[in-house]
Amino acid sequence: MRGFQSATLPLIGSTLSGTFAITEEPGTDSQQRNGEDVRRRGVECPVRSVILVLCTLLCYPNLSHAQDEGIEPGHSIGKASTDGNLVVMELDDGGLGKANLFDLVGQTLRFTPDGSQYRVDHGPLNWDSDFGSQLTGAEVALHQFTFPFSGKKWDSFFIGTTGSISFGTPEKDGSPGGSRRPEGGVSIGRFEPLAEAASTFIDQAPAICVFFKPRMSGPHYVKELADRVVVTWDTTEPFGNIQDFTWFKTINRFQLALHRDGLIEMSYKELAAKDAIVGIYPELSGTGKALATVGAEPHPVLAAHLDVRNLKLSIEDGIRLKVTFETRGPALREGDPAVDGLTYRIFFDAQKLISTNANAAQTKLAWTARGIAWHQRPSRYIAFGPGVSRKVVASGNTITLEGVLPSVLRGLEQVSVSAEVAASGSPEPGASISPHVIRLSGVRNPEVHLSSLTRKDGPFGVAYEAFHYLNLPRPQDLSCTVIKALGDKFDFLAYYSDFRIDNQEAGTPSDGPVGGNVTGIGALMHDLQSYCTEGRFQWGYVQPVYVGSIQMQEWPPDGAPVASDHDITFYLHQLAERSSDGNILPYNYAMSQIGHEMGHRWAAFVSAKVNGQAIQLGPVHWARGLEAPVAFPYQRPTEASAMGGSVWQDNFDGTYTQLDDDYYVPATGYSYLDLYLMGLISSAEVPDFFILKNLLPAGTDANGHPIIKADRTKVTIRDVIAAEGPRLPDVDHSQKKFNTGIVVVVEHGHPPSPELLERANGIRTRWIDYWETTTGHRALMTTNPR
Repeated sequence: MRGFQSATLPLIGSTLSGTFAITEEPGTDSQQRNGEDVRRRGVECPVRSVILVLCTLLCYPNLSHAQDEGIEPGHSIGKASTDGNLVVMELDDGGLGKANLFDLVGQTLRFTPDGSQYRVDHGPLNWDSDFGSQLTGAEVALHQFTFPFSGKKWDSFFIGTTGSISFGTPEKDGSPGGSRRPEGGVSIGRFEPLAEAASTFIDQAPAICVFFKPRMSGPHYVKELADRVVVTWDTTEPFGNIQDFTWFKTINRFQLALHRDGLIEMSYKELAAKDAIVGIYPELSGTGKALATVGAEPHPVLAAHLDVRNLKLSIEDGIRLKVTFETRGPALREGDPAVDGLTYRIFFDAQKLISTNANAAQTKLAWTARGIAWHQRPSRYIAFGPGVSRKVVASGNTITLEGVLPSVLRGLEQVSVSAEVAASGSPEPGASISPHVIRLSGVRNPEVHLSSLTRKDGPFGVAYEAFHYLNLPRPQDLSCTVIKALGDKFDFLAYYSDFRIDNQEAGTPSDGPVGGNVTGIGALMHDLQSYCTEGRFQWGYVQPVYVGSIQMQEWPPDGAPVASDHDITFYLHQLAERSSDGNILPYNYAMSQIGHEMGHRWAAFVSAKVNGQAIQLGPVHWARGLEAPVAFPYQRPTEASAMGGSVWQDNFDGTYTQLDDDYYVPATGYSYLDLYLMGLISSAEVPDFFILKNLLPAGTDANGHPIIKADRTKVTIRDVIAAEGPRLPDVDHSQKKFNTGIVVVVEHGHPPSPELLERANGIRTRWIDYWETTTGHRALMTTNPR
């Protein structure tokens, strides 16, 4: 789907797309071991119009960064050639920016109070080997002193497992529904890049990031002395799962000392991880300064809340930009159903004002406030765009967004701004403000280079640094780079690289549907021009998968830990028994990912109309309660669809046993419903199925399979067709031969490594076999780049 780890819906309305985090269910034991509290099956949400509604609320509670990709169509960011049956994409110099990896191992970073601000320097490691007691919860109460920070003296704080602390009562995390963070410290959305997330922590102030890295887990310790309190983290990065970078635990030991006099020391003894956010986030004072007021032409025919009269920009504490849309009449308040679909957007364009080698996508960006409502939840506004706070304030005749200027705009003296407002369901703006150049005087950059600071620099109020890998690419740019060079000959594009990007997960979201022109599947093609296709290209990865991740490795190494049934190691004995050489099928994790993501070209977006009532079967992955057995299993006799759902055994006493779950490890095939949506079987070949609602645990069977009590609703393919219309083209006229471009992506001036070529070719050949097996040889997959 659009911009996530798996899924798409009908993309209609504006040309806005992006990435959101989606929480599906509480974590399993394996996930808790690796520090996660969400299911690891990803969700890519096409963030366009109604899709935004779906994704933001499905992705609750961890809404992630969304890019406004509709500002510029895709363009080439490198050159593409062929190497055997692979596509080689060499990026332009600086095509994905530059990495900024952690450089303070073996040192202590000091923030020394200077009035209400801080001087920053660093020196040799000051490490306390006596960690004190392990903390079982998040809250720490101080008994010997109070710690001065952010204009207050604190006698307690909260520790986050992922390397941060926060002060005061934990606030709502700002995502749709406003759930509270499950632990202390700060948090970000699942897919949010660290380079962009660092500025959003101003929303969660007061807080301190010692080495904030999502998904880490492990114990933390606290020791209070008369003059300081010391917090020590001993953590590991997540390991062993399809979305992880390592099969084994890693060592990450760092320490925070809060001194009675306000001195803050952060010490870094041993760190396998190279990316994190480090810094201090006191609350801002709220001191504001007006930057500009841009007037707009009146639009008396529009509703009063859409008729923008002024666009006001101001700066808070020299750091935070505030943008206010002032309308002719009262803004619609959250909870009003008419909020759904409203769009208020400001565009920033520095391209014409600066001399830069940056591409247009880097110099033209937007902040967007969108009204959303989903299911029975009340409507609300949500903001997205680089650096913007998720919170939108509707008050009187105003809609207000605020955030920190994106890095490309920092340091500029002026920028061109324009704006537009659109009603729900309207592809065109109802009101707009033409471009105006405004001065950015007094806007300071709160991000610093910590290792280069001395006490002569500053002082600083808020000061932080994001350590990160290369920037995330835009999927439009990736597809355009390939298609412009080699032609519009690919149905799917999958990318692999020998460098890492700014993503905490080793897998990738996927994106589409772009072309293909299929109806009756709950998803429509869109934006052909933006992806440089005339209609052939249909679906692709959003970003490259790193060659060093465990997803690109042929088999688990000897000694890899055996965890829950969501890790491939759990199945080694069972799967090896089915092979002649005693090995499981190679590249199992890679097949889980590509089979699942490319399966989203058709699934899982349909509803069913049963007795006149619409029933959602997904909406992004098949619901856990959907009966979705695989028609042509990939490697086990009983498999649930790669797109979700389960294999359910009816116990005929009101309970059901889950014989295979809705997780996609090990790699599985496609259900009968999937194959119908793919155009590979007729509606007559889809057996009746059912969906379970109101699932309640009721124990396990002798084999450890969950038993649940639930309400059952019978569903037929006729019910799906009643809701979505027939699948067109039908099975007799549908596409049966597909071509996937397996693309290896390298940095400028670097040839593909032998390891990257070997593993990409291994995945390529396995993908052909996987596809033909799981489609019952009713479809053919090629990987021909010529």
